[in-house]
Parts: sequence; C-alpha cells; structure tokens
Amino acid sequence: MCGLAGFIREFSRAEDLRSFSGRMAEAISHRGPDDCGVWVDSDAGIALAHRRLSILDLSTAGHQPMSSEGGRWIIAYNGEIYNHLEMRRALESADTAPVWRGHSDTETLLACIEAWGVEGTLERSVGMFAIALWDRERRELWLARDRLGEKPLYYGWQGDAFLFGSELKALRAHPAFNAVVDRGALSLFLRHNYVPEPYSIWQGIHKLPPGTWIKTRLGERNAQPVEYWSLAEVAEQGAASSFQGSDVEALDALERLLGNALQGQIVADVPVGALLSGGIDSTLITALMQTHSSRPVRTFTIGFDEKEYDEAVHARAVAAHLGTDHTELRLSPREALDLIPRLPDIYDEPFADSSQMPTHLVMKLARQHVTVALSGDAGDELFGGYNRYTFLPKVWSAFGRVPAPFRSAGLGLAACMPGLIGSITGASHVGNKIGKVRRVFDGPARNIDDLYVTLVGEWEDPARMVIGGVMPPNLLDDRTRWPRLGSPVARMMALDAITYLPGDILTKVDRAAMAVSLETRAPFLDRNVVEFAWTLPMHMKLRDGKGKWLLRQLLDRHVPRALIERPKQGFGIPLDDWLRGPLREWADTLLSEARLRGEGYLDPIPIRRTWERHLRGEVSAGYRLWSVLMFQAWLESQQGMHL
Repeated sequence: MCGLAGFIREFSRAEDLRSFSGRMAEAISHRGPDDCGVWVDSDAGIALAHRRLSILDLSTAGHQPMSSEGGRWIIAYNGEIYNHLEMRRALESADTAPVWRGHSDTETLLACIEAWGVEGTLERSVGMFAIALWDRERRELWLARDRLGEKPLYYGWQGDAFLFGSELKALRAHPAFNAVVDRGALSLFLRHNYVPEPYSIWQGIHKLPPGTWIKTRLGERNAQPVEYWSLAEVAEQGAASSFQGSDVEALDALERLLGNALQGQIVADVPVGALLSGGIDSTLITALMQTHSSRPVRTFTIGFDEKEYDEAVHARAVAAHLGTDHTELRLSPREALDLIPRLPDIYDEPFADSSQMPTHLVMKLARQHVTVALSGDAGDELFGGYNRYTFLPKVWSAFGRVPAPFRSAGLGLAACMPGLIGSITGASHVGNKIGKVRRVFDGPARNIDDLYVTLVGEWEDPARMVIGGVMPPNLLDDRTRWPRLGSPVARMMALDAITYLPGDILTKVDRAAMAVSLETRAPFLDRNVVEFAWTLPMHMKLRDGKGKWLLRQLLDRHVPRALIERPKQGFGIPLDDWLRGPLREWADTLLSEARLRGEGYLDPIPIRRTWERHLRGEVSAGYRLWSVLMFQAWLESQQGMHL
C-alpha cells in the first residue's frame, strides 16, 4: 500500500514539475515511508510522484513511478493485485510476457496493460487499487479505482493545473490549489457524517467513484468517470439468477471462495496479522486465516472501561480458542482527548464516524508488530448484518398502515421503552432510531424506502443548517438511480454497499491505517465473494430475525456459537457520556455561538439548542453533534488557508 500524487500543467519547467510533485508526495509520506520517486516529462507537462510502503518485492525492482518495458506507459499505483501471479502466467502462456525485472504486482500491471489495454487489465484484476497511468504515446492520463472503493483517489482542475492524489493534503500542497469549501458537500456531510462520492469538501475537487476510470489530457476539462464494474448491476444480476443450491452447498461455496481470497491476501514479504473485535466477521476471517497458517496469527483488539461498549473480552475468548498471538489495548477518555487534535489531519476532510478514534488506535497497536492486517469489513453489507435490515421491516409492519395520529402515539410510547424495543428488534441506539422514524411517520411515509433514507441521515434538514447551503444531486435523493431490486431489504443492503461502505467504513479504515503506515486487506471485498454474495437468496442472509445467517453457520465450523452469539454492538465509543464529561470543555469551545456565527458556515441556533438539550440529558445527541464537532475541528486545522 502506498500513496500517489501528480499533476499535468502546460508550459511547466522540469524543475517545477519535480519540485511541486515532490511536495505533493511529501504531504502523504505516511502512506509510504520506505521509498519515494518522481517522474516528469516537461514537454508533455506531466509529473507523477509516489510514496512506497514495501509489501511485495522489497527490492528496488518495485520502485515507482515505473515504466513499462516498451516505455509507452508510466505508472504510479497504490494497492495490491492479489491475482497478479495468475495474470503473469496468462501473459507467459500467450507469449506476451516481458523479461521480468522483479516480482512486484506493479510490473505485472504494466505488462498486462501493454498486452490487454487498460480496460482489459482492470477487468481481470482482483484487488484494491488506485492507479495513475500516463500514456506517453497519446499524451493521456488515466486514473482508475478498485471496484468497491478500498483505495482513495482525488482529482480536479485548479486553475490551469489538473491535480490528483491519494489524499486531499497532496493536492493542497500544489501552489495552484484554491481552498474554497463546497457548501453543498458540507450539507451532504451533515447528513451522512462523511462526504460521499463524487464530492469532496473542496470546490472543484472530486473523488473518483469506485469501479470507474477517467481519462484526460491537457485542455480537456469535461472528462467524466466511466464504469468498468457496477455493484448495482452485480446486485441486479444476482437477484435475477439467484443461487439454487442447498444451505450446505452455499456454505461450502462460501468457505471455498473466502479461502481462495485469503490465500491471495496473506501473501506478503512482511509480517501479516488480523484485526479481531470478537464479532462474527472478524472472528470468521481470523479463524480461516489461522487454518491457512502454520504459526499463531497475530491478532489485535481495543477495549473500553465502559462494559456496554467493550468487546475486548469477547475478542480475548475467541483468540484463546483459536490459539492466536493476541494483543489488547484499552482506550480511556484521556487518550481519546489526546487523539482528537490529530483527527482532521488523519482524515483530511470532515469525517464523523466516532469509531474513527478506536479504529486508529488499534491500527497503531497492530503496526507495532505487523505491516499488513486483515479485517472483516463488508460482512454487514453483503450478508445482512446491520440492525436496520430487521428493525425497519418490523417498524413498517407495526406502524406502516396505522393512521397518522396513532402512529405518532405508538412510536412515542416505543421511544419511552428503548431497552424493551431493542430486545425485540435486536437494534442498538433504539431511541435515536425511533426519533428519526417518527419524523417520517409524521409526514407522508409511503414505504420502507422512506424510513431508510431518514434513518441513514443524521440532521433532519442539513442544507438549512449550512449558511448558503444546498443539497447537491446525490444517490439517496434520486431513486431512479437505485438498484432495481424487488426486496426493500436488498435495496438497503445495495445502497449501503454503494454509499456507506466506501464513504464511511473504507475511508475510516484506509486513513486510520495509512496514518501509521499499515496496510489493511478485506477478504469479504474479494470480487468473487462479492458477486457470489449477491446471488444468495435473502433467507440465507436473514433468518429467524437475525442477520448474517450464512456467516454464522460457517463460523459454527470453526468457533463455538457461545463465543459470538450476542447482540451486535458495532465498534462504537461512549460518546454521549464523554461529551457530557471529559470532552465537554473541548466541545463547548467549538460549539460556542459567537464562534459559529463568526465562521459563517453553520447556523448556530439548531446546533446550540441540540447541544444544550444534550447536556441537560433531555436527548442523547452525541452522534449528531459529532458531525458538527468534526467539521469545526477540521476548520480549525485549516487556519492560515484562505477559505
């Protein structure tokens, strides 16, 4: 895993190309501390820069930017191609392989591009990647991103320069960068707690969507991303030709596919471990990983003193059963407070999933022992793990056809009994969920889709909270672009995989890990696993009121059910209590009315009202307030820039 950056700009001198691209690469040196490289062509006005975290082929044969054997293609690439040895064999069988200089997957990519073209290579590649590729013959720049969005890639025109890079801080290091906050993106952030693709917090800068490439050249300002793979299409095709085998056949197929994915992902020339929370997904990955290892797998977890948030005890029990070499760290409010000033730099744009703190700290812990760590990310989206997949159908069944006055009364009563409702539905943070659902039912709620859109949003009307804010075009508001799936639960799962997975989960993991130069890999995101999962009928995902049925059955083959059978917790922190306690002074400063008015981005009235009610204990609004706090902290970190 590495970092890339670069730009194209007409009439650039070679020394400027080297200097500016070198600054861009230095800004993301944490992504690649082992090596750096710059390649420029002043006649074409192109500069590519790379920071390397050496994982495969630790020799200089893996140095980037790298040129193809014929010299036409120059690449700067971040990620891993897990099937690159298979791709090499295909080239060799067709007698189109070059004389190999090393065994890096970067060299494999270049050889495949020479033989099959860019699109043919992307189609055959299995892995996680962000690619910047310069075609010297046609003087065209290609940018490409992996299918699910594991590796980030930003791009955009700033004046007469087209900038691109793995993180926004790389683009900011270029002198042409013009720092103007996009208030539409800010509105989306307050809705989602992250800025969704294709937007970024900066005007004119975009995230390349997962599963797409874009091609541009000097003077061409209207290039648009082109899909080479679509999760929506995969979901639709899977539903149209669903798996017809038995439960046992599905289990065997999934175990084989995950095993194949793991065999590719544990390959490295550096130490490899696993992130273990003790939940279903990470436990299954660790168990399968241990079956493929001749020595105890290194595992890592983080815990809390607050028992209702602490999964470390479960991870410890799983580790003992599997015989892993386990390391545990406990997170205190003091450590969280110490980390907060670093969050804006780590996440690079406003980002407000509060589990970002323990995620970063467990990555830091793991990096002390390994360079690569496997995770259980995407199990929820693919196999029906989120509570909303069972909670919302139950709510709609109970209240959907009830007259409006009785709906509100019933939901109000439910909100007074969150513990009971949680035990019935299996949902966490029930009071917050019911409050959101109640807002929908107070209006013209037509179906579960309406409930879903409200539930995944944080603030009720975020565009009105932003001074001069608008809600830009986005997937949630344009249902003509939703995956065409008959089941509302399947639609929720697909939308989560298209939006929440890359926008929140994978962003959180990438930035938290890369900040400490740790590579993470997610076997559930293997292309073959993803495509198989979408062929499974819903009863193999949700059964007996519980999600991830098939994963639970597969885990039964490796771990006693008693070790993992408990309500889903998620990787959260006791945010509500911490904001009323050790984080209160910090939050109060950022949320002061005078400060909010002076900055001119957010309307202080709804924010102050919510903050004061939270402090009095009338509501638990920590997760909603966290988005405002993270924007405020990020804004503070940008001091000195013209915003």
